[in-house]
Amino acid sequence: MLIKESAMNFKKTDGRALRRFIIFMASIAILVLCCILSLRMGSVKYTTRQVWSALFPAADINVRNVVINIRLPRMLTAAMVGSNLAVAGALLQSVLRNPLADPGIIGVSAGAGLAAVTILLVFPGLSFLVPAGAFIGATAASFLVYILAWKRGVEPIRIVLSGVAVNAVLGGGISLLSHLYSDRIQGVLLWLNGSIAGKSWPQVKMLFPYTIIGLILSVFCIQPANALQLGDNVAKNLGIRVNRTRVLLCMTAAFLSGVSVAAVGLIGFVGLMVPHISRMLVGSDYRFMLPSSGIMGAALLVMADSVARSAFSPLELPVGIFMAVLGGPFFIFLLRKGGAYKA
Repeated sequence: MLIKESAMNFKKTDGRALRRFIIFMASIAILVLCCILSLRMGSVKYTTRQVWSALFPAADINVRNVVINIRLPRMLTAAMVGSNLAVAGALLQSVLRNPLADPGIIGVSAGAGLAAVTILLVFPGLSFLVPAGAFIGATAASFLVYILAWKRGVEPIRIVLSGVAVNAVLGGGISLLSHLYSDRIQGVLLWLNGSIAGKSWPQVKMLFPYTIIGLILSVFCIQPANALQLGDNVAKNLGIRVNRTRVLLCMTAAFLSGVSVAAVGLIGFVGLMVPHISRMLVGSDYRFMLPSSGIMGAALLVMADSVARSAFSPLELPVGIFMAVLGGPFFIFLLRKGGAYKA
């Protein structure tokens, strides 16, 4: 009987591992497909063969210029930002023990946005400080939400309400600055709506090292994130310093959100939708859920940007607006469902 039970458990574990591997490989394939479509789509559509030939010097100069200098850096920027926001959302959901947590919904992105807008509008000569300022703003916002939600422990409803309140206040600050410095607002209007339009190789080079650092830091957050999901008491029994761990995870999430907001502006719902979908597909174990979220987040934003710039051609819709239209109903669905974790 014991041998039979062990064999059944082994088969179950083996089957789950195979399913996770298939989903992981499928996610990578979808990401590659989204990247190819992104390079093909636009005001001028190219075939896959034309896109491939554009990677070599012998290609048509016009096709090569569009693919290499316009679409490729834009696609890479979307992929990095999508991955950053999805991983940041997954980490925040672990810290706050709430699957409705998202950098945009609970005010983290708004904190980064307020800091960045302050620099861009009030101190335009210090624009090189935008990434650092966005990180500080995101960190401050995440701690403010956590402090406001704390009352003999953290309850999901208090986190959501505190996040909405912080998001509203910080959003009001952004609107106030936009009104006071209306003569300078045109330069940051696309940024406020979350747009990847016009991103080129300098933005890719700026974002790439921050993305690599943030994703490497997130790998070290996997074990603590798994422990926090079990509750404070269990985490303490496992030797986890709960408060310090929450601070570290919040800072990592704020770093990823801050550099993304600094690069492309305010894009919401990626950090809400992607971790939730990933959790449903591969389970709550962050060893599988976090890398899966990173890949799916990259694929989602690359595809969303491609659709946003092509669906209403020649008009180009900022991807932040497109994600809001897509993410709003998803958020309502989660609220109606109860927002419970699904292992």
